[in-house]
Amino acid sequence: MRILFVTGGSPATVYALTPLATAARNAGHQVLVASNQETMSAIAGAGLAGVCVSDVPIRHHITTDRDGTPVPPSDDPDVRMRSIGHAFGRMAALYQEPLLELARTWRPDVVVGGTLTYSAAVLAARIGVPYVRQAWDSGEPQVVDVAAEIEMRPELEALGLDGIPDQSLWIDVCPPSVRDPEAPQGISMRWIPCNEQPLIEPWMYAKGSAPRVAITAGTKTAPGYFFDYLVDLVRKLAPLEAELLVSAPAAVADELSAAAGTKVGWLPFDTVATTCDLLVHHAGGGTALTGMVHGIPQLLVPNMPKLVAPSQRLAAYGSARCILPGDDTPDALAGAAEDLLTRETYRERARALADEALAMPVPAEVLNVIEKLA
Repeated sequence: MRILFVTGGSPATVYALTPLATAARNAGHQVLVASNQETMSAIAGAGLAGVCVSDVPIRHHITTDRDGTPVPPSDDPDVRMRSIGHAFGRMAALYQEPLLELARTWRPDVVVGGTLTYSAAVLAARIGVPYVRQAWDSGEPQVVDVAAEIEMRPELEALGLDGIPDQSLWIDVCPPSVRDPEAPQGISMRWIPCNEQPLIEPWMYAKGSAPRVAITAGTKTAPGYFFDYLVDLVRKLAPLEAELLVSAPAAVADELSAAAGTKVGWLPFDTVATTCDLLVHHAGGGTALTGMVHGIPQLLVPNMPKLVAPSQRLAAYGSARCILPGDDTPDALAGAAEDLLTRETYRERARALADEALAMPVPAEVLNVIEKLA
């Protein structure tokens, strides 16, 4: 069977699909991953075959309209969430014809798309094969889908479609206890942390006696894009009596190291997380899910409006604390981190959530469902 995976937007969107794509390849199926140029190294690093269908980064789609007009920034949370849908809708429109050309040559039997890769749904409908939609985080607000459909209306109408086609199968990677109650009904799959691998050093898989705290703002951190946010997090947590590890892309590691004054670099989070006592981060889905499966308390400071609801669900479960932007004073952050490190109830709830996450079906089991679907 030939399975085409479609993703894009950041390396994190590749990492989310890697376990299922790898399971499919290991089962003897032919696998291609179609994405944009900024994720090609992540695909190659996973040992998967990648096909570039666009050289335009998602940041361009976020900041620029189709006609080249800059998209004005907004402080309105609803406008910002809708802007994500419009950006991924623009990315889907750009993917559409290159994907069709690829499919005409390679002829996939199934198309698997990440949460916001709307072009996967359109492609599957055009070539008449099942479409599987896999979540790549702990929940996207429904308003994002609505905005994407509005953005793609010209392409959809030209194809005689009255909307973005529904998936044949929905795969959710979030543990049910903290899942979005409005998420589609489908099947569950265990989240398996993946990332590009540097050379592993002993300190990455073993730690000393001090509590270890990992801090990150995600894979897209760059000057002018959450760089100052990450530096601010590190400075506010510097007074903690703990070992601080800061995970950031290599392109900003040197500059960030000078600003943060602690160990900084591209960390193999799948390895390092197992040694951590606390994760402090931007509430990104991949980082949060990694903390869930490893049973680690988390301090979430959402840097985008769409990340607030998943953060609040995790905090309500009792395995995390959520501090909203504006409330993230040095005292508030340091106090919350100290609370998470010392109060046993957070660790107990984090371990309970990990037990639930680890009981979810592994990718090979989910692949069996896809095989039957095809």
